[in-house]
Amino acid sequence: MDRRAFIGALAGGLLAGPLAADAQQSGKLFRIGVLGNVPLTDPEGARVWGAFIQGLRELGYVEGRNITIEFRSSDGKYERLPELAAELVRLKVDVIVAPAGQNVVAAQRATRTIPIVMSGLTDPVESGLVASLARPGGNVTGLSGFSTEIVGKQLELLKEMAPKVSRVAILWNPANQSHPLLLREAEAAARLLRVQLQTLEVRGPDDFETAFAAVTRERAGALLVAADGMFLLHRARIADLAAKTRLPAMYGLREYVDAGGLVVYGPSLRENFRRAATYVDKILKGAKPADLPVEQPTKFELIINLKTARALGLTIPPSLLLRADEMIQ
Repeated sequence: MDRRAFIGALAGGLLAGPLAADAQQSGKLFRIGVLGNVPLTDPEGARVWGAFIQGLRELGYVEGRNITIEFRSSDGKYERLPELAAELVRLKVDVIVAPAGQNVVAAQRATRTIPIVMSGLTDPVESGLVASLARPGGNVTGLSGFSTEIVGKQLELLKEMAPKVSRVAILWNPANQSHPLLLREAEAAARLLRVQLQTLEVRGPDDFETAFAAVTRERAGALLVAADGMFLLHRARIADLAAKTRLPAMYGLREYVDAGGLVVYGPSLRENFRRAATYVDKILKGAKPADLPVEQPTKFELIINLKTARALGLTIPPSLLLRADEMIQ
């Protein structure tokens, strides 16, 4: 999708409002490359990337005036990322924004000189993409959206919501750079909670039915869905399959509960994308990514879809209702 389609998809109120007082006045037209996974034709894709555009707008950057945006999406097909990244490098963009581990890896393999801003990577240090959170080194910086420890908290909340569950299935994508790390943490947390973990590989949309059939066959009592761009693209389908198999399901992004999922615990994806604009701003003003500390999320959302809970015949404990940041009726 080209930049005109990108801005067109975000038309309306997103680009409204006055420019920031410190708007760029140099007259230079910066070129920003975006290497995403969820296309702008998807409503959530438009919303989360719209948050990034809004963040840029608040800092004084306007498409056609002082920036141009080259948007590329894998549409959940991660094997396309290397060529898309190479295309952005050929366009000589000033900075590349990449939301997830496999996107950052593809961008970094394509260039070691163009700055790369990540907007939600799990454990970038353990992934080997930055030297440390305080001093990233290299050409990658940005926001860490998740830590592997969040999986333990998600399992704990899921167990609190459905205390009789003894077997939990976890949906993961082997193509996702972060998922092996999450699985390792999930296995450790499951041992502490005394639940069995059933791992379900899903490499593409054709694997969902097979995975849910395995859940039924192995009699798992609950489901944990790891955060993933391809999964996000098919969030309504996942929520529908969870409902049909009557599984209480935990997700890492609120976009799933908006699509009918039961519960989410995780950072705000849209806020991370909005914050990514501050890194782009600093880099365009001359800062080196090697010197910009990686920002970690400070707030995690607990959102419960009560309509889905009722459909599952699930009574949410009062302790969870009191801690919820939002409840969907």
